[in-house]
Formats: sequence, C-alpha cells, structure tokens
Amino acid sequence: MKKILTSCLALLSIASQADEGMWQPNQLPEISQQLKQAGLKLDPNDLTNLTGFPMGAIVSLGGCTASFVSDKGLVATNHHCIYGSIQYNSSEENNLLRDGFLAKSFDEELQATPGSRIYVTEEINEVTEQVNAGLNDDMDGAERFKVIDQNRKALVSECEADDKYRCRVVNFHGGLQYFLFKQLTIRDVRLVHAPAMSVGKYGGDIDNWMWPRHTGDYGFYRAYVGKDGQPADYHEDNVPYEPKHYLKVNKASVEDGDYIMVLGYPGRTNRYRVASEVENQFTWTYPHAKTMREDIIDLIKSNSEPESDARIKYESTLASLANYAKNYGSMITSYQKGDMLARKQKLEADLAAWIKADSKRQAKYGDALTGLNKLIAQSQENQSRDLILGYLRYGALYSSANRLYRWSIEQELEDAVRKSGYQNRDKNRFVQGMKTISRRYDEVIDKAIMTKLLSDYAKLPADQRLASLDKFFAIDKGADQAKIAKQLDKMYAKSKLAEQEQRLAWMEKSAEDFADSKDPFIQLAVATYDDRKALEQSSEALSGEIQAYRPKFMEALIAYYKDKNLPVYADANSTLRITYGNVKGYSPQDGLWATPFTRLEGITAKNTGEVPFNASEKQLSLIANKEYGDYARPELGSVPVNYLGTLDITGGNSGSPTLNDKAEFVGLVFDGVYESIIGDWDYDPSLNRSIHVDVRYMLWVMEHLDGATNLIEEMDIVE
Repeated sequence: MKKILTSCLALLSIASQADEGMWQPNQLPEISQQLKQAGLKLDPNDLTNLTGFPMGAIVSLGGCTASFVSDKGLVATNHHCIYGSIQYNSSEENNLLRDGFLAKSFDEELQATPGSRIYVTEEINEVTEQVNAGLNDDMDGAERFKVIDQNRKALVSECEADDKYRCRVVNFHGGLQYFLFKQLTIRDVRLVHAPAMSVGKYGGDIDNWMWPRHTGDYGFYRAYVGKDGQPADYHEDNVPYEPKHYLKVNKASVEDGDYIMVLGYPGRTNRYRVASEVENQFTWTYPHAKTMREDIIDLIKSNSEPESDARIKYESTLASLANYAKNYGSMITSYQKGDMLARKQKLEADLAAWIKADSKRQAKYGDALTGLNKLIAQSQENQSRDLILGYLRYGALYSSANRLYRWSIEQELEDAVRKSGYQNRDKNRFVQGMKTISRRYDEVIDKAIMTKLLSDYAKLPADQRLASLDKFFAIDKGADQAKIAKQLDKMYAKSKLAEQEQRLAWMEKSAEDFADSKDPFIQLAVATYDDRKALEQSSEALSGEIQAYRPKFMEALIAYYKDKNLPVYADANSTLRITYGNVKGYSPQDGLWATPFTRLEGITAKNTGEVPFNASEKQLSLIANKEYGDYARPELGSVPVNYLGTLDITGGNSGSPTLNDKAEFVGLVFDGVYESIIGDWDYDPSLNRSIHVDVRYMLWVMEHLDGATNLIEEMDIVE
C-alpha cells in the first residue's frame, strides 16, 4: 500500500497541472519544479516544516483558516469566518454586525463565540498500519467500522495525553492511508476588529460567487493563553499568545501574473467519486438540499424583522444557508452544461478494461468498482428520510434534547468506547455549544422550522418513517401540519430547554432522570432514541462495508493513473494543504474577458443605498475625493479591492492568507467565481478562479474608514 502511494508521489512532479491540486506539505519537494516555474522564490523544502516559517503561522479555526500577523497573537481571517462571533456580541441596541467593531486596546477585545478555537498544527504522522490493525476479510461492516473507530480513538487518546493538544486521525484516498494530526489548541479567542457589514459583506448573497467583486471580507481575532504561556480557558488575566512565527504584511501587494499561494485547511472535495455518486448528487441531493435551505431561509425571514433581535440571532445561520443554497444551484447549472458524468463513466469503463487486461490486476481489483457501486446504491435507498432528519438539527430544542440524552447514556460507558463527540475530551466544547444556543435561538422561528420539517417528514412513505416519531406526533394516525403545529405549541410552552441553566443542568443528570422527565422535548428524545440509534448503527455498518471497497477502488485508480502518467493528489479533507498559481483574469463566456482586479470606484458604481449595496457616506466621500492614501496602484489609478487567482481552493480555505513568492501576506482568499464552484468535483484550469481581498484594500479601510491604526502599527508591514 505504502509502496503504491510512494510511486504515485514520484509521478506527481511529472504529471500534475501547474495550478491544480491541494498539496500536502510533505509532497512539495516532489513538485518543486512546478513551484519554481510558477514563481516561488523560497526553497519548497522550507514549506514542509510545520513549526517553521511560514507554516507555523498558519492556523485552523475549525471550519475556516487564519494566520498570525503579529507577535502578539493577532489573527487575520475572513469577515464571514468571524461572523458568528460578531453576531454573538450583537444586539438590537448594539448591532456590531451592522456597525462593525474595533478594540483600540487589549482590554476592549470581546470574547468570541463560546467554543471558538485556534488550532496550530505541530505534527503529522502516518498511522495507516495502526488504524488497520486487527482487520480481516471475514469481518462484516459493523465489525470493520468498530475496529477502525476504536483504533482511531486509541491513537487520539494517546496523542491527547497532554490536554493542550487536539488530535485527529484523518483518512486519505478513501481510507487507503491514514494520518494523525496533532494541533496545539488555543481556547481563549477574542474578537479584535470587524468592518461594518457594508464593507465585510458588501454585495451580500447577490455577489456571492460572482465577479466583479468588491467585498472587504476580512476581520481579526486574537489568541490568548495563561500567564505561563500555555493554552487556557477564557480568563481576564490571560495574556496574548506569542507565536513562534507570524506573517509580514506586504503593502505593495501583487500585480497581474504574480505568483501567489494559499496555505490553509480546505474542507472537502470529491474528485474521485464514482459516476453513480456524481449522478445522484447533482440530480437528487443538491436540488433537494437547495430547496430545503431556501425554505428555512424563508421561514426565518418571514418570522423576524430586519435588524430585530430575532433576526440578529439568526444572521449567521442565514448566511450559511444562503451560501450553500447558491452553491448548490450553481453546481447544478454547471453540471447540466458540462460532460462530467460522461467523462466519469468513460473513466470507469477504461479502468475496468485496464483491470480486465491483466490477470493479477483482475484478481486484486476485479470487484472493487462493482462492490462499491452496490453499496452506494444501498446508501441512497432512504435519502429522502435522511435529508429531512438531518435538517431537523435546525430545531434547537429538538437537537439539544437529543444530544443531552445521548450525553447521559454515553457517560455510563468507559470513556474509550464512548461515541466520538461524547468523550471527556469533548465536554468543554459540548458545554460551549449548549451556551451558544442562547444567542442563536428564537422560539417563533424554531417552532416554524420544526413544523415545516415534521410536516415534510409526515409525507414520507410509512416504511421510511420512524415508528417512535410517528407515534409521538400521531403521524401514524394521520396527523397533518395543523395538528403537528398545535402539538409543538404545547411543547414549546412547557419546555424549559430554552433556558441555558436548564440545558447545562441536564448534562449532570442520569439516563433515568431523562426517562422520568416531564419536559416534552426530553420525552421526545427518550421516545425516539432507540430508532435513531438503530439508524446510526445501520449507517455505521454500511460505512464499514464501504471502507472495505473504497480503498481498493482508489488503489486501482491510482495504479491506473500511474500507468497512464496522469496526476494523482488526495481529495481535500480539512487538513493542511498548499495550493499555488498566479494572479490572472479569465473568460467566463465567449467574447468576455474578466480583468483580475477591481477598484474602489466599483463600490460607488454598485452602490444603491440599500442592503447589500449600501456603502457608508464616509466611504463614498473618500472614494469620490480620491483619498487613496498610500494604497493606490498607479496602473489601476485607484486602490485595488479584490483580485483573481488561478488557485485550486474549496470551502475551509476561507480566511487563508494569500502569500507572495516570499511568503509575505498580500491578502485573504474568500471565494471563487461562479464557474469554478463545481471545482469540488471537477477541475477546469480555464475557468477555475479564486477571489482574494487585496491587502491594500484591507489597510485602506482600516486606516481611512475605521481608524484601526493601532492594528496597522502592530503588524510588521513591508514593501
């Protein structure tokens, strides 16, 4: 297994396209020639040192990326990555989302959303043999899943013996390889600066994924630790963390054609999925998920006024729902216009023929694709039910009751065998999650969402529903939306789970206490637990079966690609990666060429005075008077706002620093163009473009609009 992957890495330096791929740090020496040709001036080997420069300055926020930009723990990331913390500290009377926030001193900085973390990767080690220890071909799916799960948890437990670290075992190539990631975990995170929404979210959902773009999508956190320099929970006596490395900020930024790279934690790509998965995802999953998200958005908006306390509580949720709804829509459009499915089908036919042509390959890989396809079809049998049950997580009281009851049950077991998410290592985050609900819950909205989802659930065929859930809401007796809504009215009126103290108190109670509870949402959690657990076990067993075939398929595909001299790189999986390319425009359609930079004047041109094109009078005046300060680029005749790059990115890369050829900070990547959204599944070098906020615009807003000169002085700015 390791021999095959090592051979494939050697292939990478020959076969890969210059801008395609999200590369693991240890792979960079293999593609050093391409990096140098693109314009990198550093030694590629320096980028493999996780604790050196610049890798030591790159951090994860657990969903977004960020970077240290001062020796006092100042962290730069996207506005939309700190959006939840801005929302958490906002109220109808003090709307930081609308007005922005700036701490002029350390003591003015605000606690981020409870549970916020900054993760600094310090070690990456391959653990494939340890994870697969004890597996054999006679195991069924449930047994296989259990062995792998227990082995992974044992490795994590050993790694986390020192509680300042958070560790993860992550699979690559569908389980062909496993790596253990060890990350220093900073638990005291504070909000330092966020521009007003009219800057940080200028263009809103209308401009999302679009070009030209004029969004100042940036913001700042600060990492804090105890006085001993070690990670600690939030405390007023904590001090700013002093990282070993931080990025210098290059005020000169970049020009057309310049080398750029992004170091970050991209979420998920699916470029090695089989044709049956692709077809189902684009013809069923995305359309239905898009509709579901749009329905929930409509419910939130129809049950809350703009800038009301209820709307503020759901602004972060709305942003996420809208982002993915638009993403799914563009995915569907791109899929319908392209030939990805046909190319996938041809690849699989060619792969099958290649396997069949050699008896040894036939013996080794003969059933890989057929076995995988059979299991994938099985996983799609109840997807309507699974989609609705999954979206029920937007019901805050429903989901918190389920999680609390599961917590009580898991606490009766030894920590090593508890479900991930319910172990001792998870308690602090669990508590913070229960606290966060208080700032993200409104009864009217929550009830409306639950009514809609349960009504959709009631329309499913009886054999796809859960008997216990049917009984609780009398769906088995024909309950309709009106009856479900009436029952929910009574449940919300009687439940105390909306109170933070009650939620936290339930964490200390036993499963027997839950069984005796009169709280209707607790009763619902208890009544449906066995059915929900059975679904979970069935899913795990199927996952275990897939874990026997997916690695085999990937091993065959990698060997086939090697034989055909084609590129191979692992799908993104929220682990540290590097992607590189150049500043460059593109042609989205015949007869059009999109230039790689936008300017301040584009903000004025788009401005309507209404959200989301509502630049402030001060900003419009500065632009009209050409008060560019030191941040204009002569060839543009203005301050650059956003620029395009050829980098291969995906969700999770948000907030990643954009670095120049010397690894200096020149902006933040925050989006991709409409035509490249399908890049999670398919890569097109002519259309794939990343969108970056230019460091010049960041500094211009900070100095001339927000007065954040204290942060400019704190950073190490060069030209």
